Amino acid sequence: MHFYFNVLNLLTVWVMMAQLQQGVPDEKEKTTALKDLLSRIDLDELMKKDEPPLEFPDTLEGFEYSFNEKGQLRHAKTGEPFVFNYREDLHRWNQKRYEALGEIITKHVYGLLEKECHLKKVTLPVDATENEPKSFIFMSEDALTNPDKLLVLIHGNGVVRAGQWARRLIINEDLDSGTQIPYIKKATEEGYGVIVLNPNENYIEVEKTKAQVQLSSDSSDEPAEKRERKDKIQKETKKRRDFYEKYRNPQKEKETMQMYIRDNGSPEEHAIYVWDHFISQSAAENVFFVAHSYGGLAFVELMIQRETEVKNKVTAVALTDSVHNVWHQEAGKTIREWMRENCCNWVSSSEPLDTSVESMLPDCPRVSAGPGRVHRQIKGRG
Repeated sequence: MHFYFNVLNLLTVWVMMAQLQQGVPDEKEKTTALKDLLSRIDLDELMKKDEPPLEFPDTLEGFEYSFNEKGQLRHAKTGEPFVFNYREDLHRWNQKRYEALGEIITKHVYGLLEKECHLKKVTLPVDATENEPKSFIFMSEDALTNPDKLLVLIHGNGVVRAGQWARRLIINEDLDSGTQIPYIKKATEEGYGVIVLNPNENYIEVEKTKAQVQLSSDSSDEPAEKRERKDKIQKETKKRRDFYEKYRNPQKEKETMQMYIRDNGSPEEHAIYVWDHFISQSAAENVFFVAHSYGGLAFVELMIQRETEVKNKVTAVALTDSVHNVWHQEAGKTIREWMRENCCNWVSSSEPLDTSVESMLPDCPRVSAGPGRVHRQIKGRG
């Protein structure tokens, strides 16, 4: 409570300082009150409550976590599941810690794709120069040469990367629930070639130089008069803020800029690029897709852009909670008809598995994935 009382005091100080600067009457009285408040602020206590450094381990071992034989993430010493609220009242710090762990898990899954699933990592663009931003996909050794069948996996949007369905499920449940590994292993056993797309790896982030930071803050399309007014307000606000900031010393994250990957700057671009350079070149007579969430939208966009090719090569598409919309994406009548015959969208529902679910869109059938998660329900299905 002491800490929160001090913060309220500081907020009061800011208001009083603003009033003083604006020439509010009784300045002497307010100055005396200001000095009284400042004398009662315990700066040492405030500094103790500052956010810890945003510095986290870069390995699972450093976090003291590991995956057990069931693929569950557990603490190395206590055996307990992952705890998000590691530090009370520090949500931002806990979130950054969670994200840091998520990045490690992404690399861990990449390793499993190569070691357990025996997939190879292929760099994109295929003709990338040494210095340009790059992405990658994973594929089996026979992905392009298997004459019979090929399985293509596309995850949804967000923080997930190649080989993942949902980071939250990997961390809170297990690898089988949150990754594509069960699909890949099953497909390999059944004689499929496999290609795993990486549609969210669209750019790399690099730290801005001081000149770039200054340029971005100065550049604006606003009228000069409005910008001057805005600058004046910002300067006045900064004066008041600096009074407190010099004690609090908050952590300021580095400013970064995004450098997009050529021809792979969005999930839709990525799907088309992989189709043009890999899937369409494969020997497989039958190509099958499994696309989750935004991956379904990316597939529909691929159909729109490469309709004839897709119809000639793709046999069937399993969508899971797909967010595609044939009206918004302006999919033509022939595409909608093909989807009705060759696609099925398994959606979250309390109804029994494969029960028909009403749809507002005139495209593919929607059926229940059964009580529970989508990927648990269709796992292992033919």
